[in-house]
Parts: sequence; structure tokens; C-alpha cells
Amino acid sequence: MSSSKMIRGTMILTVATFFSKFLGILFVIPYQALTGDEGVFLYQFAYTPYAIILSISTMGIPLAVSKFVSKYNALGDYETGKRLFRTGLVLMTVTGVAGFLILFLGAPRIVDLIGVPGQDTDHVILVMRVVSIAVIIVPAMSLMRGYFQGLESMGPTAVSQTVEQIVRVAFILVSAFVVMKVFDGSAVMAAAMATFAAFVGAVAGLYVMMRYWIKRKPVSRDRVRVRPKRYHMSLIAMYRELFAYAVPFVAVGIAMQLYQAIDQATLFHYLNYEERTLKTVIADLTMNDQKLVMIPVALATALAASAVPALAASHASGDRETVNQKITQALQLVLFLTIPAAAGLSILGYMVHGLFYKIDPESLEIGGRILRWYAPSALFFALFQVTASILQGINRQRVTLVSLCSGVMLKLLLNPVCMLFFGMIGPIVATDIGYLVSIMINVIAIRKATNYRFSMIAQQLVHIIGYTMIMLLVIQLIFLVCGGAFPASRWIAALVVTICVLLGGIVYLALARWTGLLRRVTGRTRRTRTS
Repeated sequence: MSSSKMIRGTMILTVATFFSKFLGILFVIPYQALTGDEGVFLYQFAYTPYAIILSISTMGIPLAVSKFVSKYNALGDYETGKRLFRTGLVLMTVTGVAGFLILFLGAPRIVDLIGVPGQDTDHVILVMRVVSIAVIIVPAMSLMRGYFQGLESMGPTAVSQTVEQIVRVAFILVSAFVVMKVFDGSAVMAAAMATFAAFVGAVAGLYVMMRYWIKRKPVSRDRVRVRPKRYHMSLIAMYRELFAYAVPFVAVGIAMQLYQAIDQATLFHYLNYEERTLKTVIADLTMNDQKLVMIPVALATALAASAVPALAASHASGDRETVNQKITQALQLVLFLTIPAAAGLSILGYMVHGLFYKIDPESLEIGGRILRWYAPSALFFALFQVTASILQGINRQRVTLVSLCSGVMLKLLLNPVCMLFFGMIGPIVATDIGYLVSIMINVIAIRKATNYRFSMIAQQLVHIIGYTMIMLLVIQLIFLVCGGAFPASRWIAALVVTICVLLGGIVYLALARWTGLLRRVTGRTRRTRTS
């Protein structure tokens, strides 16, 4: 595959992945407006166990299949990749059915462990059982995506991801509108339909993959005939190598869900609020504000991840200088995008929450305070994902498991203590500590493996923090003119947020361009004049 075609394919998949994540983040705004905190509460409590079971059911195999197939195709052995695909479909179907049974039959036990109040127990069980249906088909579909990526064909995965997300989000919003506005139904039924959308979207995504598979099957058959080389690997050897690739991928994919599961399992026990307030806090912590925080994370990591394939190639060839350059590029890009975005979202916490969600004083006070504290966590989320990707690129992916387990254990131990001392922002403090420890472990491993000097990004970091502080001063001046950081109405919130984002962004980017930081971050070099 030519370099330009590989880069084009990577960019197509990056854009599709970001679009899918962005759509999956933003749908919560109209969904919350239609169903209220009750609908958000039920949806998120069902979706977190679903995401964990799904990650375990797929076992990281789709991405591992991509790496495996790519390796053996490069060696001319197309038949080994096809054998893995055929047997992998059977394995993914079995694990999908097993995951469905665990979630469907175990729903009452999961709800009991979480400690959901008695009157909501049956509702959460219902919604959890509805979403479990999707586990049956998603693993097989994910395997097909991984196989096509291993063939260096990114288009099928990009189209499938996009179609799946569009259909899922459309089904969520249309069904919620019909249930709540047309039939005047309950938030419970709306939440059940919203979680069923995971199955509907998965069917659409699987249909796209099947169409691509049927269309390209003759090409795949011709490759095997032209290049009949085989390594005659046994299934045991094949899957031993595959699982060595697969397990670390699970760590990155499951991290956020594990942290949210810990919150869900402890919030009812250690936060002493009345039931209505508690549901509002839980909805904001686990979905409403959390989705907003993930917007800068999705953008930064999607762009930085594009440097990882080149990083892996440089590491394989032993080019340490280029490896260090790619690490610098990935890290400074994440810092450049995430630090100002997280700081801006934090200072605009009350305004942004008032713009997208409820504007009444009690809900705004809770949601705005949580968002102000939660927004800086975006930097930790982004750095964990990028450092984990770097470790995968330099074949130190097992370290990610150690760092994840360390962070999760700290989160589990600190969550009750932090909630007792800090109340509703306690889970955020515990999350930040857990992620910080995971990042430190990843950074130490990167340093040992590559001899990378993190002082290489220290100067850029000083500039980024300095420009971010100036940007925050500009926003504070806007607050003084507009009467404060607490919005009186949604229209005022929209006006203030728009002005702050535009002026703050212009100031930050202008300073970065003026000092040359923007050029260094994007990897562009100054053109020299020719005489």
C-alpha cells in the first residue's frame, strides 16, 4: 500500500471515529430535554454495565485482528488471516451470546450491587435487559471491522461506524419524542427504547459490513490464489498470539466504563442527599456533564492517534530519533488542544450547563458546579488514552493493564473517602487521582523504553499554560461586562458562551501563531527563501 493511500485511509477512519463519538456525546442534550433527569438516570445506569460486558465479550479482538492480519498479509500469508476471520466469527458469536445471557440474567444482581432504590429497581432491570440484546451481534460486527482494517481498507469501518451511530442516535431521539410527546408516555419506556437503539444501530452497521464483505470476497479469494504462502499455524498458536495483542486493547476501551461503574456502585451509599437531588447529581456526573467533558478529549485523541501508526513503523525499524519526534508530536498536540478547552469549559461551567440543560437555579447550581470541577479531568482522560496508544506503538502495551488496574484500585479505595469529604465533587477528585497515577506509570514506561526526554515538550507546555491563562482573563472580563458567570436565562447563556468561545479562541490561537507555537505543534517548518 502506498504511503499516501495509507495516510488517506487513516484520516478517513479518524474523521469517522471522531464524528461517531461526537454524535454519541451530543445526543444527550435533546434526549435530556425530552426525558429529564429520570430518563438520563435510567439510560446511563443500564449503559455502563452494557459497555463493560461488551468490552469483555469482544476481548479487544477486533483491533488485535487488525494487527494480526496486517502482519501476516505483509508476509504474504493471506490464508492465515482468513482462517482467523472464519474461526473468530464463531468465537465472537459465542462470546456475544454469553455476554447477553450474563447481562440479561444477571441484571437483578447488578442492580442489587449498585444499590438502586427500591422504586427504581424494576425500571433499571428492564432497561438493562433491553440493551443486552445488542451484545449478541456487536462482537461479530467489530471483528469484521478489524479484519478490513488489517487489509488496510479503512472505508468499510468508517462507513459502518458512521451509519451505526446515525441510526442509533436517530432512533433514540425519534423514539423518545414519540413516547414522551405523542403518546405522553413515561421516561422508563423512553429509556428502554433509547437503549434498544444500540441493537438497531448495530444491525445497520452489520448490514454495511456484510455488503462490503460480499462485494470484496472475490478479491480476497484471488489474493490467496496468487500468494499461496502459509505458515501452517495451529489454532492454539494463532489465538495465543492474538490474545497477546488483544488484552491490552481492552484496558483502553474499558477504562472510562470502570470508573463510571465504581461511581454508580457507591453514589447511593455515600452521598447524603434527598432522592430528587441525588438523581440530578448522578445524571450530571455519569452522563450530562460527563458527555460535555468528553468533547475536547475526542478531538484531541482522534488527531493524536493519527501519529501512532507512524510511531509503530519507526519503532519497528529501530529509528529512535523519529520515535521521539512522533511522541513529542502526539503529546504536544493533545496538550495544545485539551488544556485550553478544559480550562475554558471549566470557567464557563454554569453558562454551558445552563445553555444545554436545565436553567432552574437548583439544577444549574448542581450541574454547573460539577462541570466546573469535571472539565479539567478532560486533560487526564486524553493523556491516558494517548500514552496508552504510544505504549501500543512501541510494543509495551502490557504496561497499560498495570496502569489501569492501579488507577481503578485507587479510585475504588478513594471514592467513599472523597465523597464523605467533598460531597458531589468527591467522585471527580478520586477519578483525577486514579488517572494521574495511571498516566505516571505509562510515562515512566515510555521513558524507560525509548529514553524519551519529556523536557522536549516543557517549553511548549509553558507557552500553552501562559496563553490559556491570558484566555481565561479575557473570559473573566466578559463576565464582568455581562454580569457574572451565572446565567439568568438560556439566551444569555448562549450569548455569553458564544462570545467567550470566539474571543477566547481567537486570543489563544493568535498568541500561539505569533510566537510560533502553532507551527511547532502542527509539525510545519518555516519555509526558507531561495535566492
